[in-house]
Amino acid sequence: MIISASRRTDIPAFYSDWFMNRIKAGYVDIANPFNPGKRKKVDLSPGSVDCLVFWTRNAVPIIKHLDELDSMGYKYIFLYTITAYPRELEENLPSLKSAIDTFKKLSDKIGPERVIWRYDPIILSSLTDEKYHIDNFQNIAGQLLGYTKRVIISFVDLYKKVQSRLTKLANEKNVRFFDMDQNTCSRVASGLEKIGENYEMEIQSCAEEIDLSAAGVMPGSCIDSGYINRIFNLEIPYKKDPGQRKKCLCSQSVDIGAYNTCGYQCLYCYANTDFEKSLENLKNIDNRGSSLYFEKK
Repeated sequence: MIISASRRTDIPAFYSDWFMNRIKAGYVDIANPFNPGKRKKVDLSPGSVDCLVFWTRNAVPIIKHLDELDSMGYKYIFLYTITAYPRELEENLPSLKSAIDTFKKLSDKIGPERVIWRYDPIILSSLTDEKYHIDNFQNIAGQLLGYTKRVIISFVDLYKKVQSRLTKLANEKNVRFFDMDQNTCSRVASGLEKIGENYEMEIQSCAEEIDLSAAGVMPGSCIDSGYINRIFNLEIPYKKDPGQRKKCLCSQSVDIGAYNTCGYQCLYCYANTDFEKSLENLKNIDNRGSSLYFEKK
């Protein structure tokens, strides 16, 4: 079993103490996102978990726990997002310098194969046009040279809640958002692919509807059992995760996070529908609770 921690929130950044309490307890309760009262118990013992996949923008709080995870026999990788967009889009994130420094510290500790960079989602706007992304991606890639072997990209999905926030920004700050058609996305992807090649990074796309293969970017998966098998010498069978989007190629995993619990509040985030609610949940969730879902102190 692969544990995803988590597509729904940044567990390493905000809930590392809660996570370690669940590891020590040996189980976690996870709720149906559409029916939080319906829960199931998931075994977190080392013998049941093939690999932990951490999704994060700030690994600082969990780094201090990694030696303990190692001593208990857990295998894990990190999907580490660094976008460094203007603050209008991602106001509360760590600075680029801080993100790069932490990424390097983590890579030095566990190895570059186990820290995968995500440049995701790509948004084309008057703040972040094509040239911006080429320059920004090259700046980050140059600083991560030797600290990662793989980078995953995707273009923003304009869910209703995301579209509403971006429309509000457009109206209040006079920001223009551009269409992302096949030609535009392929042109951007081609530029990023060349940079990735120059900096010794394999580049893949994530759950992308647009075919980027002509740009040299092939469809990939964030949770990739083949990759995990290779770096840890395991034999996890590949099964496509039926709970993900049609174009998502991720291997089957169990996500232990909760929506509306992330404190970053990026405008393009699909996992937060209500920023005020997410901050309230972040404040109230009990580190000793068996689940992240709406547990009060």
